[in-house]
Amino acid sequence: MNAIKAPSVNLSLPDGLVLREARPSDLDGIGALLTERGEAADAVDHRLVVMDPEAGWSACAVVVDGDRVVSTATLLDEEVRIGGVELPAGQVELVATDREHEGRGLVRALMRWAHDRSADRGHVMQAMIGIPYFYRLFGYEYAIDIPQALTAAAPPPGEGSPVLRAARPADLPAVAALQSAAQSGFDVAMPHSEPCLRWLTAHDASTTWVLEEAGEVIATGRTTPPGGRPLLAEAAARDESSARALLRAVAALSPDSRVRVVHRAGTVTAAAWREFLEHEPRGQAEQYYVRIPDVPVLLDRLRPLLWERLTGAGAGAGAGPGTGPGSGTDRTGRDIVISTFGAHYRIPVLADGLGDIVTGGPMQNPGAVGGLAVAPDQLPALLFGPHGIEGLSRIRPDVYAGDEELFRALFPPLTADVLSYYLPY
Repeated sequence: MNAIKAPSVNLSLPDGLVLREARPSDLDGIGALLTERGEAADAVDHRLVVMDPEAGWSACAVVVDGDRVVSTATLLDEEVRIGGVELPAGQVELVATDREHEGRGLVRALMRWAHDRSADRGHVMQAMIGIPYFYRLFGYEYAIDIPQALTAAAPPPGEGSPVLRAARPADLPAVAALQSAAQSGFDVAMPHSEPCLRWLTAHDASTTWVLEEAGEVIATGRTTPPGGRPLLAEAAARDESSARALLRAVAALSPDSRVRVVHRAGTVTAAAWREFLEHEPRGQAEQYYVRIPDVPVLLDRLRPLLWERLTGAGAGAGAGPGTGPGSGTDRTGRDIVISTFGAHYRIPVLADGLGDIVTGGPMQNPGAVGGLAVAPDQLPALLFGPHGIEGLSRIRPDVYAGDEELFRALFPPLTADVLSYYLPY
């Protein structure tokens, strides 16, 4: 998406402050601010982004007080796959404000810049990790579960002598291929972009490893910085033997030969590590944020997927009596109705697909017409989360379906695997 360039911005804020696109002359100031409010690795990450030709300075904005950078944010290009549909997305990172300038709405102004730029980049959603509650103020809602980290013991010695080493740029195609295979079984996936993989091999906030045998990369994973028991995340392997070898090699980096591992259910690593894991009660809930800026635009992108689910359940054109959701008859010529209470959306069912989204006004009781009601702050969880309409309707009074069978087919529980810029632990 680097062919699209958002227009530059120069916005006057109260007290003589100015929000504008970052410039090379801001580099040291941004780095100092990120280091002060976060850690030194954040300054390295920022430099990697703005110096990369596929991101560049237009990916970052600052608020300046004279020549001094007092707030900053960076928008990264991402892609979320749901079923066979690819959704261009944005991820806001590297957000920081000078302590003396807190409470003046600077982050709100920068988030508005990020969302405007995201729209200019063609993104139809945003996904991110963020501090609890804060980003809900800017239209984000919790939607996708972050998988649990479990303690694992080192497997016994195995055959062969693979070598664990830090990934190099030449390894990145192999790393991407392993991750693609690992994510293929998930309903929702957000991989690392090519630029992001480059940045992750160069920064200090984590280490991307590869396990190599006979000149071939057979496994990969990402760990927290050295010191204490490591966390192994984003693990992917060619086969179960390679997965056990990866766990064994990373455990050797730990003072007690034990590792915290992020459990990617249904993957090769999950199967290979089953006997070495200590299953623990889940603690505090952890989820990724998702923001949907324009509901009909996103629903429009999801029409092929919704049609696939509809026809897969036997409710599309030509479905005979008793074969599909709802009334059990052919739904051609009828509308799928989804209400977020303040607005509603009709999706016509045609003979060969779903028609254009028609937006209408408030609809308080869509159940009366067999429609779906979903509070706007629950829409991300409905579209991308693990509960589906059936699970959400059990815990949210403002999520319910008139035609329950139809909407169970359209919005089932989903598995998800998200590779975000920063590890969520």
